[in-house]
Amino acid sequence: MTITRDDRLGSALRLLIGVILLGGALGILNSTMVAVGIRDLAEDFEASLGTVGWVSTGFLLAVTVTIPVTGWAGEAFGGKRMWLAGLGVFLAGSLGCGLAWDIESLIAFRVLQGIGAGILDPLVLTLLARAAGPRRAGRVMGLMAAVLSLGPVLGPVLGGVVLQGLGWRWMFLLCVPLGALAVLLAVRVMPADPPVERRARLDILGVALLGPGFAGLLLVLSQAANGGDLLSSPVLVPLVAGVLLLAGYLVHALRGEAPLVDVRLFARRGFAASVTVMALTGLAMFASLIVLPLYFQQAGGHGALAAGLLVAPLGVGAAVAAPLAGRVSDRVGSRNLALAGGFVAALSAVLFTTFDAGTGDAAVVLAGLALGTGLGFVGPPAMGAVYRTLPGPLVPQGSSVLYMLNQLGGSIGVAVVALIFATTTGPVAGLRAVYWFVAGTMVVLLAAAARLPGRGDR
Repeated sequence: MTITRDDRLGSALRLLIGVILLGGALGILNSTMVAVGIRDLAEDFEASLGTVGWVSTGFLLAVTVTIPVTGWAGEAFGGKRMWLAGLGVFLAGSLGCGLAWDIESLIAFRVLQGIGAGILDPLVLTLLARAAGPRRAGRVMGLMAAVLSLGPVLGPVLGGVVLQGLGWRWMFLLCVPLGALAVLLAVRVMPADPPVERRARLDILGVALLGPGFAGLLLVLSQAANGGDLLSSPVLVPLVAGVLLLAGYLVHALRGEAPLVDVRLFARRGFAASVTVMALTGLAMFASLIVLPLYFQQAGGHGALAAGLLVAPLGVGAAVAAPLAGRVSDRVGSRNLALAGGFVAALSAVLFTTFDAGTGDAAVVLAGLALGTGLGFVGPPAMGAVYRTLPGPLVPQGSSVLYMLNQLGGSIGVAVVALIFATTTGPVAGLRAVYWFVAGTMVVLLAAAARLPGRGDR
C-alpha cells in the first residue's frame, strides 16, 4: 500500500503525541499512587493526616505556581529545551522522595517533583493544541484526557502493589527509569526548537505575589485540619496574607504590560467558563482519589492493593468517556456534553452521601464508575472550548491558566479532605461530608458549563 504524505504526517503526529503523553503522565501517575499510601505514610512518619496531606498538596501547589512561569519560559527558551528541563527536575525530585528521611524532607522533594511536573504539564497542552489545530482540538484533547485518566486507573493499583511488595519509597523510585525513558524518546522524536529572536521579560513581581498567595490560602486549610482555631494566628495570618497577596497581584496584572497571568482573559465568556469547569473537575477528581482509599482502608478494612483496585473504576469511567466526549464535542460543541457529564457527576456525589459501613463494596465501586464517567464527559469539551475560542497567540497563556486552575482545584480538594477527616468522627462521616462538598461544587460546575460555547460558537 502506498503511504501518502498525509499518512506520514499523521504517523509522525501520533508518535509525537505518544512521547509527549508519556512524560505528561508521570506526574498524574505518581500523584494517584501516593493517594493510596497516605495512611502508610502517616503511620511510618507518625504524622497527622493534615501534615501528610501536604505530600499531595505541596506537589499540586508547586505545579500550580510553576505553570504560569513555564508559559513564559516555553516562549523564551523553546518547548523542547523546557520539556527536557522539566523531566530532569522531576527525576531529581523522584529520587529525593525515594530517599527521604522524614516527613519534612519528603514534602520538600515532592515540591521539587511538582516544579518538574509544572514545567511539563502546560507544555503538553500547548504542544498538542498547536499540532492538532482548532478542528481536531476536541479529538486530541479527548485522547490526552483518556491517556492521563489512566493515572487514576493504574496509579492506585500500582501503588497498592508497590506498598505491599516493596514499600512506599518505591512509589517514587519507579518514576526514575520511566522518566529516563521519556528523556531518551524526547531527544529523538521532538523537533528542535527554532531560534528565539527576542525573549519577553519575566513578570518577577507576579511570581512573588501569585505563588505565595495560593500557598497562604491552602495553608489555612492545612492548619485548620491540624486543629487550629479559625481565629488563631496560625490560621488567620496565612489567610490575611494570602488574600492581600492575590489582591495585590490582581491590581498588578491589570496595570502591568505583560503580567504572568493575564486576568483580562477572564473577560472572555467561553474562557472563563472553561477554566472554572476545569478547576472544579480537578477538585472533584483529586478529592475522590484521596477519600475513597481512606474509606476502603478504614471503614472496609482493606489493604492498600485491594483499596487501589476498588478505586480504579473511577479512572476507568473517565478514561472511557474522555475520548468519546472529545470526538463528539468537535461536532456538537462543548456545552451540552459538559452539562450532561456534570449532571451525572452531581447525582453520583449525592449517592455517595447515602453510604454507610454496611454498604457493599460493589455499590461504592459503581458510584465511583459513574462519577468518573460524568467527569470524563466534562473535561475534554471544556479543554477543547479554550482552543476553539482563543486566538492562536493567546493559546499558550490560556493553556497555562487552564491547567494551573485545574491543579489548584486538585490542591483544594486534597486539603478539604484532610480538613473534613480531621473534624468528623469516623470514615463514614468523613466520606459523606466530602461528597456533600463535591455535590455542591458540581452545582457550581453546571452553572459554569451552561456558559460554554455550543455548536458553531467561536
